[in-house]
Amino acid sequence: MAAGKEIRGKIKSVENTKKITKAMEMVAASKMRKAQERMRAARPYSEKIRNIAAHLSQANPEYSHPFLIKQDKSKTVGVIVVTTDKGLCGGLNTNVLRQVTTKMRELETSGHKIAAVAIGNKGLGFLNRVGAKVMAHATQLGDTPHLEKLIGPVKVMLDAYQEGKLDAVYLCYTRFLNTMKQEPMMEQLLPLSAEQMEPTHSHSWDYIYEPDAQTVIDELLMRYVEALVYQAVAENMASEQSARMVAMKSASDNAGSVIGELKLIYNKTRQAAITKELSEIVAGAAAV
Repeated sequence: MAAGKEIRGKIKSVENTKKITKAMEMVAASKMRKAQERMRAARPYSEKIRNIAAHLSQANPEYSHPFLIKQDKSKTVGVIVVTTDKGLCGGLNTNVLRQVTTKMRELETSGHKIAAVAIGNKGLGFLNRVGAKVMAHATQLGDTPHLEKLIGPVKVMLDAYQEGKLDAVYLCYTRFLNTMKQEPMMEQLLPLSAEQMEPTHSHSWDYIYEPDAQTVIDELLMRYVEALVYQAVAENMASEQSARMVAMKSASDNAGSVIGELKLIYNKTRQAAITKELSEIVAGAAAV
């Protein structure tokens, strides 16, 4: 029964794996609810600051912020790549990194160089493997995104754009649609496009600025870009937990199927061994 013992060992191993994947599924389901609540709580702020930034950009046309000016001098484009710190979340990172690869090839074909900021271990590892220039990175963000951890790497990219070292900045992340579906996104962060800054009202706005228009608009647009990045990270974290829950559920189901097949093989092998022993006993008795 050497074969039977080996099969029993495989069954035990798969059962242990199933326990782990089941536990990870339950943990991901718990974290997913919190991540979704956090993401939805951040959306109203992002929408409101987007509207205010749009109104201010039209209310004071004599001052144009650098974020609104299109540049084409440096032939270098910045990419902010938002991924997860951990794996075991299905094709979440693969899909978003595939979009990054496509965009990088497209930019390199048009004669542009790439400068990247990585948010998440998976994205950092990918950018290092492909030889991209990594200006800054933020990893080990945990289950809750903190703006103070994101401001540093993002400000490196924003300062480079203001100094004219970058022609554009793109933000790549995974947008949460529902528990079963997440969509990889590639959005232009800078210069701020007309679609992003489109106001919700058709009438014009007028403001009284204190201390002055430049100070207020500079500060507001900086907060606006930071809010976009924070929202992207919150969306990515909600997508991560949803994808991990689905992946672990699929792994648990597959482990159950493998266990059933192995038990069937074990029973067949055991039955064949018993039948053989009985046949030998009967043959020996008949010979006597």
